[in-house]
Amino acid sequence: MEDENGTGTMIHFHFRPFSKLPEVQTLIFVAFLIMYLVSVSGNISILLIVWTHRSLHTPMYFFLANLAALETCYSSAIAPLTLASTLSAGRTLVSLAGCGAQMFFFIFLGSADCILLAVMAYDRFVAICHPLRYSLMMSWRLCARLALGSLVLGFILAMQLTVLIFRLPFCSSKEIGMFYCDVLPVMRLACADTRVHEATLFVVSVTVLTLPFLLITLSYVFISAAILKIRSAEGRHKAFSTCSSHMTVVLLQYGGTSLIYLCPSSSYSPERAQVVSVVYTFITPMLNPLIYSMRNRELKHALKRAAMRFLSS
Repeated sequence: MEDENGTGTMIHFHFRPFSKLPEVQTLIFVAFLIMYLVSVSGNISILLIVWTHRSLHTPMYFFLANLAALETCYSSAIAPLTLASTLSAGRTLVSLAGCGAQMFFFIFLGSADCILLAVMAYDRFVAICHPLRYSLMMSWRLCARLALGSLVLGFILAMQLTVLIFRLPFCSSKEIGMFYCDVLPVMRLACADTRVHEATLFVVSVTVLTLPFLLITLSYVFISAAILKIRSAEGRHKAFSTCSSHMTVVLLQYGGTSLIYLCPSSSYSPERAQVVSVVYTFITPMLNPLIYSMRNRELKHALKRAAMRFLSS
């Protein structure tokens, strides 16, 4: 890509290093690498376990497998370039096209992730509030459409926002105040008025974060009311255990992203954003498979059986 001032100079970005000390950068690199490997291996394990165990071929685990696949791709869209930049202390150059590609996949996969969490909440609502009609209401055709719909909506939002931002003029190579091509830091490097773009980002953030979270909250209001009507303590515990892991993941995912994208742009702090972004780009994808495997009895047993077969072979 050429810049907008007609000089034909290739524009490159580089990421701001976490520290000027090589020792600290190396330590951060090792921490990020470990989190990325744990995230990818954990999510792929869940995906394979659900795929190979027929007892897990239910809508709940179908959506969980889709979430694991999204988390794997989401981590892989961020981590490799971040690791390279961290190891080189911010000297890794990223082209305008490369930055646009990373931003697109970040928005696309992150948006689909948030929408899918709302779909999973609806699945739990039907399972607990309408158990006798569950198989009828949550047909495989509907499940496939809901999963595909989260991808399509995420793709449309990501495409529109990425194209809008990268039509802005970038007059020279500059430092991105983040460890990946995030929307606000890149937008602030443009040599033009970005108020329309910031308003568009806010609309997309509300669509991806606020609306799904309201649907999740509404689902759990009905779920909580239904659980309280269950007479046996064992029944209440079983119903709650199927939802607790999902609620934990929702709080982790929506908590960090809301602090960045639902706050006024005038209050944006690069330092705070860099710390908070580590949570939803590295820590949350790493914790999700651990949370689901620890809180879900059927998945935990399937993982144990698979591990025993692997060790005995």
